[in-house]
Amino acid sequence: MQALQVLSLTLLSVLAVSAQSISSRKCPEPPVQQNFDPTRYMGRWHEIMKIPTPFQSGGCCQATYILSDGIVLVRNEQLLANGTISFSDGTAKIVDASEPAKLEVSFFEDAPPGPYWVLATDYDEYALVYSCSVRFQAEFSWIMSRTRTLPKETVSALLDILKSQGINTDIFTETDQRPGLCSVMPALNTALNNELL
Repeated sequence: MQALQVLSLTLLSVLAVSAQSISSRKCPEPPVQQNFDPTRYMGRWHEIMKIPTPFQSGGCCQATYILSDGIVLVRNEQLLANGTISFSDGTAKIVDASEPAKLEVSFFEDAPPGPYWVLATDYDEYALVYSCSVRFQAEFSWIMSRTRTLPKETVSALLDILKSQGINTDIFTETDQRPGLCSVMPALNTALNNELL
């Protein structure tokens, strides 16, 4: 856990070289999910594909979201190459009630929050998330699923959404979600809910 904290604290200094750089251009502003319902979005999501990030280099990546008093409690977990499970806890909040699909997420008190935009979701199967910051000259994106798999046609459709906004999808990588490998990951249960709350 200490190693993860050290890595996270140095994240701001390596974002520009570890994520897809946007140089000095403006961030794209893709349309977000209409009539987004945060309550339906809560629960467990598994990462299927992403723009590579220095803080999510492991496999079996999963995120858990719990809504509490208007704040979203976040736990990200991954299985590292050495077989250990690392996690990081944070919070997210809706910035503007008129656009609830645009959130800001923060994992450290001293670090500025980052955008977390839900571009598309059906709440039950898939979600497409996008984040871009001119300040850090980097952009991120995740395709997520309620299970550890997602039909190829769904993945293709989600990538097409990004492409239609001029977002480069060529550097997306698949996350290893093999059942045998990921069987050691924590399940979504009451104990985890209580821990986050």
